[in-house]
Amino acid sequence: MSNRKNTVRMEQTDSVSRPVDYFKFLGTGGARFVVTKQLRASGGIYLHFLGKKMVLDPGPGALVRLVHSRPPLDPTALDAIFLSHKHIDHSNDVNILVEAMTSGGFKKRGVLLAPEECLEGEEAVVFNYLQGYPDRIEVLRAEKDYRLGELKIKTSVRHLHGAETYGLKFYLPGGTVGFLTDTKFFSGLIKAYQDVSILVLNVVRAEGREEDNILHLSAGEAGEIISGVKPKKAYLTHFGMTMLRADPRKVAEKLTEATGVEVIAAYDGLQVEIPAEPAAVA
Repeated sequence: MSNRKNTVRMEQTDSVSRPVDYFKFLGTGGARFVVTKQLRASGGIYLHFLGKKMVLDPGPGALVRLVHSRPPLDPTALDAIFLSHKHIDHSNDVNILVEAMTSGGFKKRGVLLAPEECLEGEEAVVFNYLQGYPDRIEVLRAEKDYRLGELKIKTSVRHLHGAETYGLKFYLPGGTVGFLTDTKFFSGLIKAYQDVSILVLNVVRAEGREEDNILHLSAGEAGEIISGVKPKKAYLTHFGMTMLRADPRKVAEKLTEATGVEVIAAYDGLQVEIPAEPAAVA
């Protein structure tokens, strides 16, 4: 009988075994209509980097998506929770995950990292009584370094969005993984993510016009960023209705052809493993 315990595959590196670095899309839905209809799940992204277990942007259903993952992902084992901003499709499940991470406040452990307006003011999304549960809270600010043990993390420039918003970059032995979250396009995004080898972009719209006031990327704008950054791979996620109608896979194929970078349309449950070392340059 095969052993199907909830374990992370180990990789041999210099005679020392360590968990494989990976991230998993708990959901790929974005914007109000896709989220409220759950045409795609909205659970955010699970990260397992340098042994740290983390969730980025736990939207509606994040807790359920974790425990129903195959294999299950234990929310009580989380080491950190990240919010890129306070909007409900990114933060809805943050409070229950803080409860889970800290065993209902009985274990003071884990880190919550979020912009200040997620934590303070009338529209704070993290309940006051829960803010004393984690071992510490880190306030995210633009272009600032953070550490979780050996894991180095850096925020991007502030994004152009309807709330205080930052993308995140994680520095790993196999390369830098960047998560470019909700924003209106501006040229500074290319410089901000120039050092990433894997780029994950929130792409809500299939098409957009420069003069419109919708503070989300279109597929064409994502292509411009990918062309400027030139990562080894790019993943599209956080799809709105127009992206679903256009078929994200077809959009990704067109962007691959246009940019020369392999562009992949994420789907709910997609797991992406990061190589232990940077790929050799031919």
